[in-house]
Amino acid sequence: MLKALTHTPFARTLSYAAAGLIALTTAAQAGSITVYSALEEDEIATYLEAAKKALPDTEINVLRLSTGDLGARLVAESANPQADVIWGFAVTNMMDARILDQLEPYEAKGSDSLPASYKDAAHKWFAATGYMGAFCVNTEVLKAKGLPMPTSWEDLTDPAFKGEVVMPDPSSSGTGYLQVAAILQGNGEEKGWDLLERLDKTMAQYTTSGSKPCKMARSGEYAVGASLSFVAMQSVEAGYPVKMVLPSDWEGYELEASGLVKGSDNAAEAKAFLDWTLSPEAAKLYTAYKAIITIPGVEPSETAAKAGLPADLSTVLYPMDFAKSAAERDTILSTWKAKIGQ
Repeated sequence: MLKALTHTPFARTLSYAAAGLIALTTAAQAGSITVYSALEEDEIATYLEAAKKALPDTEINVLRLSTGDLGARLVAESANPQADVIWGFAVTNMMDARILDQLEPYEAKGSDSLPASYKDAAHKWFAATGYMGAFCVNTEVLKAKGLPMPTSWEDLTDPAFKGEVVMPDPSSSGTGYLQVAAILQGNGEEKGWDLLERLDKTMAQYTTSGSKPCKMARSGEYAVGASLSFVAMQSVEAGYPVKMVLPSDWEGYELEASGLVKGSDNAAEAKAFLDWTLSPEAAKLYTAYKAIITIPGVEPSETAAKAGLPADLSTVLYPMDFAKSAAERDTILSTWKAKIGQ
């Protein structure tokens, strides 16, 4: 059973250069690891603060990129990998053969407790967390403009929403891609692309960030931001006039995979870091940011229920075929660019 969780107040100081992030060197020093991640900047800072205490003799250098940019970097570096660890990267992208081939099997401590669907059978990756899409609906904008509360993607094709909807570009955002992939898998190719093209007629813009649409909606720039559930829950908790809506048609989600890069010069430190990401301490920290935590025994929060996230997410999530999403990624993005890309 997938458990719904949310976060505590999110205004945190980035105490590391983790947001920019830390300068990388081509030759890693002993006792240091280079980690590539697509996790959000604020959560990286929180996790690193705890990881530094748990692993005091290891310098953890993190490069944070959006899902699309990180995938492109990993492919470009495939002949000469520069990272020791890939951390919190969309499993759809991780399953790209050009990236998967860079990983070395490692059965991280604690991974044996994860259900089979949250780890690679060959132990090349595991997913401790995941994220899911959600609409961030600004209730004040709806009221001011006389718009109905949307409950589905289909609702957003109503011409009344023209110029009032924002969503991430699937070419650069993992959130955008999971939304598009869920629509296409749920509807089938023909009906799926038809829906996406009709959505395009009401779309104000496509962002490079998965969290930005919600932030734009909560500030009143737009009525609806198709974004991430945890950002929606952050917004509700912070007092913004936002209602989180899980689309009744094709609620997509993604797992965040981690793995050991083959040939790491600091494999022992890299493995220790991967072990830490599955520790009870890390699991507790995930509740501050994640809608989906796969580690058994982590209970859903009251804030999640308040925001409207059900305890059993299997009742709302579309059963994504991640292998299919990975195999069809290039074709989908090429079609997106031809039909919709701006």
